[in-house]
Amino acid sequence: MWKFLGKITQNLTLAIPIIMASGFVFGIIFNAQFLKGFIIPFTFLMVYPMMVNLNFQKVWEGGDTKAQILTQVINFGMVPFLAYFLGLIFFKNSPYMALGLLLTGLVPTSGMTISWTGFAKGNLEAAVKMTIIGLTLGSIATPFYVKFLMGTTIQIDFLKVMQQIIIIVFVPMIAGVLTRKALVKRYGQKAFKQNIGPKFPALSTLGVVGIVFIAMALKAKGIAASPGMLVYILVPLTLIYAFNFSVSSLVGKFFLPRGDAIALVYGSVMRNLSIALAIAINAFGKEGASAALVVAIAYIIQVQSAAWYVKFTDKIFGPPDLKEKQPEHAVAKQFEEDAEKKTTAGQEPSMVADIKKILFASDITKTAKFAARYACSIGNRFNAKVWVIHVVPDLLDVYSSEAGIIVSDEKNEFNKDAMDKAKQILKERIRQTSKQVLAEIKFCPLDEKNIIIKAGNPVEQIVKIAQEGDFDLVIMGTHGQGEIEEMVLGSTARGVIHKSRVPVLVARP
Repeated sequence: MWKFLGKITQNLTLAIPIIMASGFVFGIIFNAQFLKGFIIPFTFLMVYPMMVNLNFQKVWEGGDTKAQILTQVINFGMVPFLAYFLGLIFFKNSPYMALGLLLTGLVPTSGMTISWTGFAKGNLEAAVKMTIIGLTLGSIATPFYVKFLMGTTIQIDFLKVMQQIIIIVFVPMIAGVLTRKALVKRYGQKAFKQNIGPKFPALSTLGVVGIVFIAMALKAKGIAASPGMLVYILVPLTLIYAFNFSVSSLVGKFFLPRGDAIALVYGSVMRNLSIALAIAINAFGKEGASAALVVAIAYIIQVQSAAWYVKFTDKIFGPPDLKEKQPEHAVAKQFEEDAEKKTTAGQEPSMVADIKKILFASDITKTAKFAARYACSIGNRFNAKVWVIHVVPDLLDVYSSEAGIIVSDEKNEFNKDAMDKAKQILKERIRQTSKQVLAEIKFCPLDEKNIIIKAGNPVEQIVKIAQEGDFDLVIMGTHGQGEIEEMVLGSTARGVIHKSRVPVLVARP
C-alpha cells in the first residue's frame, strides 16, 4: 500500500485529474450528499501527516533573513490581492469560486517547496524555514483576509472560519509536534527520518485525493450543466502562477544570491493547497464545494509548472557554484548526535605503524588545503599512496525528510551534477597543492587518478570507504576556528573519529 501511495504522491499531476474524473462520474450516477460525513476524517488525514514531518526548530536558524522577508512580502502583500482582483473579473457572478481563487493565493508553502528547491539546487535550509513560516502566518492571516476582501460579497462568519482553522491547522500541528517528539524519542532521529517520517506524506496524499473526490462529486451535476466551467477556472489560475513565477524570479535575481533566490521562488509559488482545500470544504458549508473545486484544479497547474521551472533555473539564475559554502553541517550534525548516543566499545581501531594507504577527506573549502599538506607530507614520509575522497551531502533527502516528502529519481541527476563539478574542482586543487608541496619535498603522492566522489552522509561514506579500502590512515580538516564554530562545523570530523576503525588525523587550521 505504501508503495502505491508513494507513486500517487510523485505523480499528482496525473492522479488529481483521474480522481476528479472519478468524482465527477460518481456524482452524476449517485447522490453524493452522504460524502459530507467523510470530510472531517479526510481533512485530518490530509493535514496531520504533513505536520508530523515539519521540524519547527528550523525557524530559529538565521543567515537568510532578507530572503525570508522578501518571500513573505510576495506571499501576503501581492499574491492574495492579485487572486482577489482576478476573482472579481472572472467570477463576478460566482462569489464562492472567487473565494476558492483567493484561498489558493492565501496559504503559501507546502512540503513540495523543499523538494523542488532541492531539484533546482537552491538553499534547502531557507526553504524549510519558508515552509514553516508561510504555513503558520498564512493560517493566522486567512480569516482576516477573507473577511476583509470577501465580506461584502458573501456572508463570512469570522469566528467560524477562525474556529475551523484552529481545528484544521493548529490542532493537527500540535498533534504532529507531539507525535514527532514521541517517535524520535522512541526510535531515534535517524530511524525517524529514514524509515518512519517518509511514510506520512502518503497518508496526507490519501487525504488530498479523498477531499478532491468529494468536492468533485458534490459539484458534478453543476459541472455537467456547464462543462466549460473547468476550462474557465484554468485561466485565472494560470495568470496567478505566471505572475508569481515572474515576480519572484525577478526579485530573487536582483536582490538575492542564487540559492536563496531559488528558495524564494518555490517559497512563494508553491501554495499549501491542502490547507486551502480543507478550509474551503469545512468552513463554508455546502457552497464550499465550489471553492474547493477551484483549489483542486490549482494542483494540476502548480505541480506541472514547478517541474518545468526546474529545467530553466540555470538559465535564469546561472549554474550553481560548488565553491560556495554549502550547509553540510546540517547533514553531519544529526549523525554526530546519533554517534554520541552510541558506545564504541569493542570497536577501538588498532594503530598500524606501516602506513601504505592514506585516505584524505576533502570538503573543497580553503581549510582543506591545510589538511592536504599533511596528507602529502605523511604520504611522502611513509612512501604511501594517497586517495582523495569528497562526499557530496545528499541534502535533498535530508531536507525533504523534514517535510516528509518522498523524493523521486530526479535526485540522482541532482547528485550526479554536483559530483561531476566536485571532481573538476578537486583535480584543480590537487594540481595546485602538488606544485606548492613539491617546492619543499621531492615527492607528493596526490594524484588526479586517485579521486573518490560519493553522495550521501559524509561521516558514513568516509568511514565506509576507509574500512572497505583497507586504508591505514584517514586525514581530514575541520572548518572551525573558534569554539562555537568548531562545535557546529567540526561535527563531520568528530563523527568520523567516533565511528572509524581506521586511525584519524584531524588537521585544524
